[in-house]
Amino acid sequence: MNAFTQIQDLVLPLPSETKGFTLSPSSQSPRLLELKFPRETVDAFIEAVAQWPVQALEYKSFLRFRVAQILDELCEGTLRPVLINTILDRATGGMLITPEGLDDVSQADDMVKFSSAVAHLIGRSNFDAMSGQFYARFVVVNTDSSDSYLRQPHRVMELHNDGTFVQERTDYVMMMKIDEQNMEGGNSLLLHLDDWEDLQHYYRHPLARREMRFTAPPSKNVREDVFHAVFDNDAQGRPTMRYIDQFVQPRDFEEGIWLNAMSESLEGSARKLSVPVPVGSFVLVNNMFWLHGRDRFIAHQGLRRELMRQRGYISYQKTLYQRGQ
Repeated sequence: MNAFTQIQDLVLPLPSETKGFTLSPSSQSPRLLELKFPRETVDAFIEAVAQWPVQALEYKSFLRFRVAQILDELCEGTLRPVLINTILDRATGGMLITPEGLDDVSQADDMVKFSSAVAHLIGRSNFDAMSGQFYARFVVVNTDSSDSYLRQPHRVMELHNDGTFVQERTDYVMMMKIDEQNMEGGNSLLLHLDDWEDLQHYYRHPLARREMRFTAPPSKNVREDVFHAVFDNDAQGRPTMRYIDQFVQPRDFEEGIWLNAMSESLEGSARKLSVPVPVGSFVLVNNMFWLHGRDRFIAHQGLRRELMRQRGYISYQKTLYQRGQ
């Protein structure tokens, strides 16, 4: 197993009841949980962190952990173990998170603070070379000439994992919707690896563990190629995946045909979820066994969507959650 192998599952003693939030299965799938923060918790958090502008979180990385601590304290210490358990649980590993009352682009800075607090309760967000910060904000409009499908609205952005073309470990990915105008379509697409009907066929294929070259386009601000296999195992020997169709560079006919067939299988899966994400809400998934993408939008001259992305590694101290303590 290489440096990107998913860290071991952790079974933490969950609180007997949650404080300051609710957690329940989503209507799309029992694997995708809905975590909702009531207005009372959200308002208290915004007030408690008002002294720090987003720039302070950009310049002082330890402040991201302080705002995370504040959110957990408002939830009486029940939030962090639930987040860590859920993101590591192979049976789930995905959340749609909604902070009530954060639903307008004028609150964008508060959205960044809130989502950063959640991310830093499970680990730390990696440096995002595209933006030069620990997060990236980007806009999708009706016309685009970018070098990837990220900003191209009128076609599907196919299922993939993040962090395939960087050296850093990318255990989780978070996508938050900051703004949406004149939008129709564009749901988030998600597929849990264990729900993919053809997983065993491709996981056991001779090419599954051959190192392949991943090259990022210029907009990603990453100049070095990265080499790794599409499949690996987690600590329990279960399949994990690091794949993106746009950036993998097959070296020969055999690899190209195999990658194309795998892509068609993923896109054709009947288990793929189509999830609407309201403004102010965000998806947080385990990047090693969830794939994500985006459906196409209906063309409109006034189309605008702004998203915020964070991705990073999961980190915790096992001694923090010993049973009976």
